[in-house]
Formats: sequence, structure tokens, C-alpha cells
Amino acid sequence: MLALVTGASSGIGLQYATQLARDYHTDLLLVSNQEKELAEVAADLAEKYNVQTIAKYADLSKQDAAENLFAWCQENGYVVDILINNAGVFFFNPYCETNMRRIELMLNLHVVTVAKLTRLFGESMCNRELTEDEKKQRICRKPRRKGYILNMSSMSAWMAMPGIQTYNATKAFIYNFSKSIWYELKPKGVNITVMAPGAVDTGLFGLAPNLRKLAVALTVSIPPEKLVKKALRKMFRGRKASTPGFINWLSTPLLKHTPDWMLFLAMKYVGKYQK
Repeated sequence: MLALVTGASSGIGLQYATQLARDYHTDLLLVSNQEKELAEVAADLAEKYNVQTIAKYADLSKQDAAENLFAWCQENGYVVDILINNAGVFFFNPYCETNMRRIELMLNLHVVTVAKLTRLFGESMCNRELTEDEKKQRICRKPRRKGYILNMSSMSAWMAMPGIQTYNATKAFIYNFSKSIWYELKPKGVNITVMAPGAVDTGLFGLAPNLRKLAVALTVSIPPEKLVKKALRKMFRGRKASTPGFINWLSTPLLKHTPDWMLFLAMKYVGKYQK
């Protein structure tokens, strides 16, 4: 199998690439806009896990990035069995103070490119014919499918949170888009899964080490290694959507009804924190 992982040079994308190679012995097509780091990751994973790795430098925030990447795969004879739409960006800023280029970048990366890659590679997967040997293959006790797609959303998809308004909206698109496409692709032998994690245990939020440990213990935050392990299991088992962490899952309905006074309080706190 060949897995295409976007944003594969670092963070969660690197975890997807590592676990696919290590645990599923999957060949990798790694895509990122960090050319040097990507080449190093590809070489390292190939050496460690004895899989074929292909490094493809690309800026997926461009309008035609998906078409160019798909055409490049066809020209080189790469048949993608697994598509991991992981590439993304995050920034906190009042909307009317945000540079237009940053808004455009996020919309293209999270919405346009994800939708187009799903469309192009999804159609290719649906049109595939499995060989008899492939039909007999089983992954996580499930029969082999024609293809798998995994899209990364976020719990923020249910939040009306100032400062990350564009991020929230794009993640809401990914979540609802993926769940809708699941019904269309499943009968054709292709599974699409969307993950909507809460906080991931990285340095992004600037928390002290003891608070990070507490958040992980309460399952409010999840280590990237654990998140990816769960995500791949859900994908191979044909799950439509998942929000890892019991507290996160339990609190999801409450996020839709967060009172306005609480959001204004959060705005003041974040403002002070940034200063």
C-alpha cells in the first residue's frame, strides 16, 4: 500500500508517517512545504522501517495545489491507497486585524485543498479494481477496501470562539464535509474518517509542564502519538468520525451552547495572556 501524508515533515503528520511505516509497513508519499526537513524524514523512515518513501515538496495553500499533486502522481505511476489530509495552520488574531494573505492561506489549505484532494483521489480509489490477493488482505480484522481517506478536523468545529474564527469555520467544514462524503464513498469500497481531537499535547498553548501532564491525565489533552494510533485504527475499521478522550466526547454538545459572557471573559483573559 502507498499512503500520501500531507504536512508530513513535523508534528502530527510526522507521527502519521512514522506509525504507518512502523506498524502497517506502508510505503509513503510525504508532502510538505519544508523541503529540507521532508527529505530528512523520508530518508530516516526508509532506513528505519525498510519501506519506500517519496518526498514531494509542495505548497498546498495554492489554489491549484491539489490538481498539480494529483497530476504528478499519475505521471509517475503512484497509486495512492491511503490519503491523510493533515496539513494545516493555526493562528490567533482578531479577524479585522488579520492579514488577508493569512486568511486566504488558511481557507485554501483547510478547505479548498482538502476538498479537491478528497475529490481527485477519492474518485481514483472508487474506480480501482482489487485483485484477488488484495481482497483477501485484512487490516484490523476488516477486509481490504479500495482506499482510505482520513481528514483532520478539531473540537473547535463546534465552538464560536473569537480570535480563531477562521480556524473554527474551516474545521467545521472539514467535519461536516467528511461525514457527508462517507455515505457516498462507503458503498463504493472507500472509507473516509474524520478526527476531531481537542487539545493535542504539544507546546502550542504554552502551558507549564505540570499543567500539560494534568490535561493529559484528564484526557482533555492527548499526546500526538496516542492520537495518531487511535485515528489509524478508526480509519482502518471504517469509522465515520471520532473525538478521542471521554471528557472531550462528553463536553462536545456543551460547546455548541457556550454562553456569551463566558466567551467575552475568555477574550479578556487571552488578551492579557498575550501581553
